[in-house]
Amino acid sequence: MSNLIEIQSQIEKLQKQANEIKTREFDKTVQDILAKMSAFGITLKDLQPGKSGKTRGRKAKPGAANSKPSIARAKSKKAGTVVAAKYRGPNGETWTGRGLMPRWLAALVAQGQTRDEFAIKN
Repeated sequence: MSNLIEIQSQIEKLQKQANEIKTREFDKTVQDILAKMSAFGITLKDLQPGKSGKTRGRKAKPGAANSKPSIARAKSKKAGTVVAAKYRGPNGETWTGRGLMPRWLAALVAQGQTRDEFAIKN
């Protein structure tokens, strides 16, 4: 049976071989990816999560490799606005009253207290 030194030597040798193969195939792989991106009209922006304006499965028009979708999405006028907190917890936690009730307030309500007890007075 092989000893530890021989096995470690084999591992090192295989890792070197793997790195050599990776180095040889890297440029070829990058060129293949760039060719596919060009063929499908994919940009770097499309590859960023959540920021793609394209729809999956949409067929590209011939000659429209880098064209943008014609329908622009309208942003809400209220998107990104800061809303004042309406509730404050015993440890300084705050909640605007929008969305799901936070865990700290849900736990206090479950103990028999009311939301109104934590309402911030103007």
